[in-house]
Amino acid sequence: MMGIVDQRSHQPVGPKAKIKPPVGDSELLSRHLEGDPQAFAELVERYRQELFGFLTRFLGDATTAEDVFQETFLQLHISAGTFDLSRRLKPWLFTIAANKARDSMRSRARRQTAPLDAPISGAQGEGSTYADLIPSGIPSPVEDVANLETRQAVQSIVKRMPENLRMVLLLGYFQELPYKEIADILDVPLGTVKSRLHAAVKHFARQWKSAARKSEHD
Repeated sequence: MMGIVDQRSHQPVGPKAKIKPPVGDSELLSRHLEGDPQAFAELVERYRQELFGFLTRFLGDATTAEDVFQETFLQLHISAGTFDLSRRLKPWLFTIAANKARDSMRSRARRQTAPLDAPISGAQGEGSTYADLIPSGIPSPVEDVANLETRQAVQSIVKRMPENLRMVLLLGYFQELPYKEIADILDVPLGTVKSRLHAAVKHFARQWKSAARKSEHD
């Protein structure tokens, strides 16, 4: 059976039409290194929503997140020639973003007396005060949280978490990255990723339950 022809473009559509597969990240980076002006712009747009969302949650401020997003891709542009094109770009890109975000937070901390998003150090060590699993009422990573009050509560809790737990929670739960990629991004062993994520989930759960109880009594 012949394919249907689009009368405007005179191109075949339907079962016979061929869909070009998307160009891979490494191919776009390679084209950028060869001087293709559109390749880098396509990479920026490809990761804009995902990476900007991660940075906004981590930093708690959209304006700062936009600055760090720009710095991340500036660094990618500068360091593109050193990247092994046989590897996946995404973990490397998130590594750059995570480092830039940490630098931004340290810079803000030096300018503030008591920054709200400064890391919280527990006297008994990491994960020593955390409780059980995220409750079923927590929005899933792929769910669009329409309720403003719920969204603000989630953002507030995440913003107050210690930096190492906040980072792994955002990468593992909200970005849904595999443990191996998170380990590469944070430059820590796989076991450390799992233990931190477990601690981060329990920390979040305790804060969420506490906020829920407070809301009920208000």
